[in-house]
Amino acid sequence: MPQEHAALTGAFDNIHPGLSQGDAIRLLSTPLEELESQSDPYMAAAHLINFPGRETESALIALVMDADQAQPRKLARRKAVEVLGRLGCQEAMAAIANCLNSDDPYLVENAAFALQQLNCQDAAVHEALQQLLSDPAQNQRVLIQSLAALNVSEAEPLIASFQTSDQPGVRGSAISASIRLGGSRDYVSVLGEQTLLPNQMDRQSAIQDAINAGATELLPQILCAPVSPVFRMRALRALWPEGRLQNNGLDLIELLDGLIVDRPEALELVHAYDQPPSADFLIQEFFGTDFSRSYLALQTLQDHSAEQLWPALEQRWYAEAYNDYGAHYFFIRLFSRIGPWPDEALGLIEDILSEAITTHRPQFMKSKPAAVSAMAGLKLVKDPDTTVASWLDPQATPFWEARYAAAMVASPAQLASALDDPEPFVAMRARAVCDATAG
Repeated sequence: MPQEHAALTGAFDNIHPGLSQGDAIRLLSTPLEELESQSDPYMAAAHLINFPGRETESALIALVMDADQAQPRKLARRKAVEVLGRLGCQEAMAAIANCLNSDDPYLVENAAFALQQLNCQDAAVHEALQQLLSDPAQNQRVLIQSLAALNVSEAEPLIASFQTSDQPGVRGSAISASIRLGGSRDYVSVLGEQTLLPNQMDRQSAIQDAINAGATELLPQILCAPVSPVFRMRALRALWPEGRLQNNGLDLIELLDGLIVDRPEALELVHAYDQPPSADFLIQEFFGTDFSRSYLALQTLQDHSAEQLWPALEQRWYAEAYNDYGAHYFFIRLFSRIGPWPDEALGLIEDILSEAITTHRPQFMKSKPAAVSAMAGLKLVKDPDTTVASWLDPQATPFWEARYAAAMVASPAQLASALDDPEPFVAMRARAVCDATAG
């Protein structure tokens, strides 16, 4: 699994809660012709992450070592390697290392990443990873990341040769890895430039590369990158010096507030319109995979009448936006950016925001702080003291960014309970308000 997506795993693990460990293990060895679905082995291998222990590890290792080349088994084998890495199964290291000899580049990719997670310090494996790096058919980005994470310093000259690759993901990982392995920082500015590439995956990869390189100096560029706020917040948390409120002319509270509000005007959008598009086109852009286009649509829709937009928004919400994590987020952002909304819209908007704040669906987490901000901004909070207290309560609102958004709209009196919040950023925001009031 590519490193930039590793942090997102875990939230989607237990999607088959009724499947027992024994049943999942049996699915791994059931003949394909007897399975209800050809995807059952893959699903079973993925589900076994929920049952750490020797029995699970033995079953997954057996699958990794199975020579069956049927496509369902190949797919399951890739997942088994990933799961064994995540489980930290040292006994699987030899079997996973053997996967580096496979003619399946996706299996090789997962094996390289798993060996990184297992901190494999076998010199022969390090040599194999370097040999694979010279093969353009392999995922060179992941191989470079793994060599760097394993601190294979002798690989630095080879890795450095990829710093001018014509593939942005490979180029960025090579720059980052070379720095981690003691090489020159001469190319670090390229990572900042790559946060504005046309392709969103390249922009996200550049941010991860900057994080891996510890490139704090790139924070201003990263925070202007038109990607999901999840990636920008991850970079801020990773790169900001611990215990500092200011650094290189930047103010931490201002940066956090900006990420929570997430105004498109604060970003360097990489797209533009040749002519004014229709409202229907702009709403459709919320459903795309490129956040730069979605932010541009949000910015453009701010010039439209909320009353005229509402019928189309209502129809699209019920049709699909309620279950599309990108559109879900941008609908909520739009609710707080324009108005006034017609009276008949406010009931549904309130329901949407309330559900967004309390949802447990992992793909909708970034909508939570947006919904808190919108609910307060639209003055839809009927009992402010009780509601804000709930938003600030770590038990009732475990997602810290939603509590931070609440701290932005709470009164000084309401913030007293947040001074000891388990998330330092929330406690810091509450303390800043209380100190300013006391002063």
